[in-house]
Amino acid sequence: MTNPHDPYGQQQPSGQFQQPYGLQPYQPPQQFYVQQTYVRPPDQGMAVASLVCSLLGLIMCFPAILGIIFGHIALGKAKRGEAGGQGMAQAGMVVGYVITALWLIPVILWFVFVVFAVGAAGVS
Repeated sequence: MTNPHDPYGQQQPSGQFQQPYGLQPYQPPQQFYVQQTYVRPPDQGMAVASLVCSLLGLIMCFPAILGIIFGHIALGKAKRGEAGGQGMAQAGMVVGYVITALWLIPVILWFVFVVFAVGAAGVS
């Protein structure tokens, strides 16, 4: 018995079906999933140092000045995209300026008091 789908009249073994010449079996298209990830710049140690030094300025004045310096450096790097922590750098700078001002007010008042005391002592 010949197969009506076999144009050349060849016999197929029973139980097997061969695709007609030129046709390929259906294969669904392959889909490739690419996961896009956002690479965030790492938080910057200078921004952390700025905030920590500024807060240590509550105890003594000198670390607050370092906090201001570290904050300016960290903010510059964050704006250039080299590192993260822009908000922390700004917070460190603001806290550093406020604490430095709070330390300078008594120093300036003491200096003014000494100058007036020395001036008043020299007049008599």
